[in-house]
Amino acid sequence: MGSPIAVRPADDEDATLIAGLTRKAWAGKVNVTSSGHRETAVLVAEHLRHGGGFVLLDGSMPIGSVRWLPHDTEPGVWEILRMGVLPEYRGRNLSQQLLEAVIHHGLESGVDELRLAVRPDQPKLIDFYSAYEFELAPELEYSHANPLEPAPLVMRRKLRD
Repeated sequence: MGSPIAVRPADDEDATLIAGLTRKAWAGKVNVTSSGHRETAVLVAEHLRHGGGFVLLDGSMPIGSVRWLPHDTEPGVWEILRMGVLPEYRGRNLSQQLLEAVIHHGLESGVDELRLAVRPDQPKLIDFYSAYEFELAPELEYSHANPLEPAPLVMRRKLRD
């Protein structure tokens, strides 16, 4: 764990890696009913083609990932999804590097707004995301919500007015 921590853009070759990272990062952390526990390389590859992602590295070792997708009906809006860091790397504020990478990429890409979902069973994440200027947006629905779960809380960060 002494290697430099870095974030790199994900590419098509990373679909299997990211699916595995998501399942490992969510194991024991996110409710077992979450679809993240059944993540597949096929779905990840589709997300990477339509949106994008980043892989978090400890030296050359992949230790986390995040993805985003453009909103289906709102141009200029990206939804951040499936952010996670492997259990042995938690408590070091590493997920903030993934979040910051998406924010910077959104700014560089001219995106108007970023959105993300917070599961009702993880309310402490609201404070984490609020520190990055995300605000609760109860009027919004998360377009990637699992219909078998309670609706998540949606947070948004405007990048441009």
